Amino acid sequence: MQKIYDNADAALEGVLKDGMSIAAGGFGLCGIPELLIAAIHKAGVKNLTIASNNCGVDGFGLGILLDSKQIAKMQSSYVGENAEFMRQYLSGELELEFNPQGTLAERMRAGGAGIPGFYTKTGVGTVIAEGKEVKNFDGEDYILERGIVTDLSIVKAWKADETGNLVFRKTARNFNVPAATCGRICVVEVEEIVPAGSLDPDHVHLPGIYVHRLIQGQHEKRIEQRTVRKRPEAAAATNGGNA
Repeated sequence: MQKIYDNADAALEGVLKDGMSIAAGGFGLCGIPELLIAAIHKAGVKNLTIASNNCGVDGFGLGILLDSKQIAKMQSSYVGENAEFMRQYLSGELELEFNPQGTLAERMRAGGAGIPGFYTKTGVGTVIAEGKEVKNFDGEDYILERGIVTDLSIVKAWKADETGNLVFRKTARNFNVPAATCGRICVVEVEEIVPAGSLDPDHVHLPGIYVHRLIQGQHEKRIEQRTVRKRPEAAAATNGGNA
């Protein structure tokens, strides 16, 4: 099967539709499938349900889909870096299903593994448990969480071979792997594609059997929270030469 496509538009051709569900990888701005997100924005599909740890930031990542009102519902664990996300939620324009971060990752992993649901202590006795089945195991209450299966997965990897075996870098691995497995179709963007057989099997984080379509592209390296301090000599000058 030929998996490599020329660009994001071509890789998503025939896949997108109004009202679909999408699992999007990435953690903050690290490892987000920015080229595929831009192609979804360009396609104009709407009423989307998106499962993702967060929704990017204002004007970047999934945030551009919020700005264009293409997202109807988010399944997320964190919203703090996106003012438009909070505004739409508080005004009732956006449906939000809050998940503890580990629960969201496990819901994706379970969906990808064919597990319809699992019990967890996380959220017991809180609003997270409202409307969910509670079962007691060994004297402790657990709530039932459903696995997530989506129409489409969009993820970002560092490197792939021609068959779709993927290698992720550092934090980018956190949500991209479970997100990739839970979509009925998985489309991946990478920084580099190498010949089949080039990757050490022990270094592959996700086998190519999960990957249906693949593109290579150039990516913007944004820093979500830039924290800096003055150089020692600059600080000394500011203090009149007293370090």
